[in-house]
Amino acid sequence: MDSTSIRQTFLEFFRSKQHEIVASAPMVIKNDPTLMFTNAGMNQFKDIFLGNREAKFKRIADTQKCLRVSGKHNDLEEVGHDTYHHTMFEMLGNWSFGDYFKKEAISWGWELLTEVLKIDKTRLYVTVFKGDETEGLSRDDDAFGYWKAMIPEEQILFGSKKDNFWEMGDTGPCGPCSEIHADIREDADRNKIPGASLVNTGNPFVIEIWNLVFIEFNRQSDGKLVPLPDKHVDTGMGFERLCMVLQGKKSNYDTDVFQPIIQAIALKAGIEYSKDPKADIAMRVIADHLRAVAFAIADGQLPSNVKAGYVIRRILRRAVRYGYTFLGIKEPFLYRLLPVLVAQMGPFFPELIAQQKLINNVVREEEAAFMRTLSAGIQRFNNYVESVQNSKLKIQNLDSNFKTEQLIGSPTHQFTSSPAISGAFAFELYDTFGFPIDLTQLMAREFGWTVDMEGFKKGLEEQKARSRQDATLDASDWTVLVSDAGMSEFKGYDMLETNSRITKFRMVTTKGREHYHIVLDKTPFYAESVVR
Repeated sequence: MDSTSIRQTFLEFFRSKQHEIVASAPMVIKNDPTLMFTNAGMNQFKDIFLGNREAKFKRIADTQKCLRVSGKHNDLEEVGHDTYHHTMFEMLGNWSFGDYFKKEAISWGWELLTEVLKIDKTRLYVTVFKGDETEGLSRDDDAFGYWKAMIPEEQILFGSKKDNFWEMGDTGPCGPCSEIHADIREDADRNKIPGASLVNTGNPFVIEIWNLVFIEFNRQSDGKLVPLPDKHVDTGMGFERLCMVLQGKKSNYDTDVFQPIIQAIALKAGIEYSKDPKADIAMRVIADHLRAVAFAIADGQLPSNVKAGYVIRRILRRAVRYGYTFLGIKEPFLYRLLPVLVAQMGPFFPELIAQQKLINNVVREEEAAFMRTLSAGIQRFNNYVESVQNSKLKIQNLDSNFKTEQLIGSPTHQFTSSPAISGAFAFELYDTFGFPIDLTQLMAREFGWTVDMEGFKKGLEEQKARSRQDATLDASDWTVLVSDAGMSEFKGYDMLETNSRITKFRMVTTKGREHYHIVLDKTPFYAESVVR
């Protein structure tokens, strides 16, 4: 089955179980101060779980666009290096708001996977919450009983609170869960080591594909679990992982979800995929990050230097840096891959088609701006590393001479086995060359180094203090030229230039320099807000 058919089969199955099929919520969250991005399918239904909003439908199914790059759920460092982590991914889910509960959720999940999608039953393992004395939570015997009626007991495992009690964060709806894991190893490997022993051990070929969450409690800010007025079902299945299982692949990136983009990257770089491990990682990172950036912009989040915009900018720059360093691509290229993504996912996510021109322009401009400083920044970084390595070599030679001459005492200078990039230099890369700190950390790790984060934070705080001081200004009173001008009229949606009148102005003095603020009756200029 291709990915489009797999997605549609999931939705149609739950439609047959009287679920309303709803569209994905935006990946960018604007009305929840606790989250910048949708990182789980349940986010848009949180108020329903808490009883603050009535559900329009008792049963719902969807595929939700998710982004996991910050907070508790942060998969950024694994992306591209392993076979199954992503920044942006789809989460297939079915929901019950005070309607059906564990029995139906478990039965339908098993029916879909084994009877409709025809996954080999012997390759599936399920986990059940074993309880937790410190929380006063008993073992989930109900879930165990429902599973035992369908699956051999040796394929049912009991898991701890860490693995089988689902919580989105420190507070909010939560409850025990049952995970479904798939063993995609070759038969010879399965015969040597039982799959049950590899569940939740980090094995890339025995992985979780679906989590059935039974939401019963609300975790309060004081840590207490309070029973919810209704019990709910919240399931989440990794779409990309399901495609890997059904298409007989050993990596999400080898499925038709990613291969069209990866092959386009390989063609652009002139490097065949699967021939060079470092180039392969770069292609996977770029394919993943392109999706994240494109969907974020389509959902209304432009790259910037603050909050959610900064996250998107650093993902984009991370992709550019991988292409520059490991694929030898020295010009903007991400925006040229966009048509491949739109052709593949646009039919199901029409916002990609509707916003394609905007995404193209924003990504192209961001790439071009970063490319202008990337080369110089990387050269500075390499020179810094080389300088430190040469200093280390000189000190080692000096130590050797001390020992040869049998001088008493130990050498004055000692290097650790893992040198660190100084915080001051890391801040220089950030401040002068626009390198997000995690990009500097990434480059440092490639040398086996670390970054002095305390020193970096000190430089950042000093910069903020200077900015606050520089922001103070002395302004004269406004001189009004047009008394009845009203609000300035914005024309930027339809035109790039206008003939305008100055309605008022004032002189301001900041940093010892004088300049003017002017207000126009109409303007095509976009205002930009800077948060300090």
